[in-house]
Amino acid sequence: MMWLHDALLGVLDLGGPVVLLLLCVSVLTAALVLYKIWQYRTARVGRHAHLSAAVTAWDHGDHDAALRQLESSRSYLAPVFRLALAAGPGTAADAALSDRADAEAEDCFARLERGLGALDMVSQLAPLMGLFGTVIGMIEAFQKLQTAGSSVDPALLAGGIWVALLTTAAGLAVAMPTSLVLSWLTARMQRERVFANRALRVLFCPSEQAEASHGG
Repeated sequence: MMWLHDALLGVLDLGGPVVLLLLCVSVLTAALVLYKIWQYRTARVGRHAHLSAAVTAWDHGDHDAALRQLESSRSYLAPVFRLALAAGPGTAADAALSDRADAEAEDCFARLERGLGALDMVSQLAPLMGLFGTVIGMIEAFQKLQTAGSSVDPALLAGGIWVALLTTAAGLAVAMPTSLVLSWLTARMQRERVFANRALRVLFCPSEQAEASHGG
């Protein structure tokens, strides 16, 4: 563990406490991103082949095939779809059951979206933290310049400035990939909502009922 202690002291000496803080934030952010990827993979986010087949079969009136496809699915949305079909073909349009299924789907989405707020906060605050470190570094550099008086060494000022700018670079290095990953995860959840909303509407009002309602 001595190498880790020495490395942290080196970072502290080079960029100050802000860079060290950004380093810790980057480690925690990477851990959260890996967890979210594992969570999405386990929940089979975006992989709903059996559910899509079940919805298509139900829409065409083949209820037995729909139930078989539903039983084969390991998607996190499978229990919601089972709830939607629990009342059977004759009463699937019940408004209370529809509201309950929508609420259960939103609960699933909320569990999958936990942690995205933290990623959003990191993507917004990391550049500000870097800028804060730069301002502090510039203040220290100009204080040293003032102390030097007439015997000003340009290397002293230049060294203080590049060390100060290092914190801004560190903040951007943390914020940019975090923002990209957040956009990717958010887009995936948006597609999940669109899929679930359309599928549930089809389950509660398949083609036969929709045509009958239109004809009526």
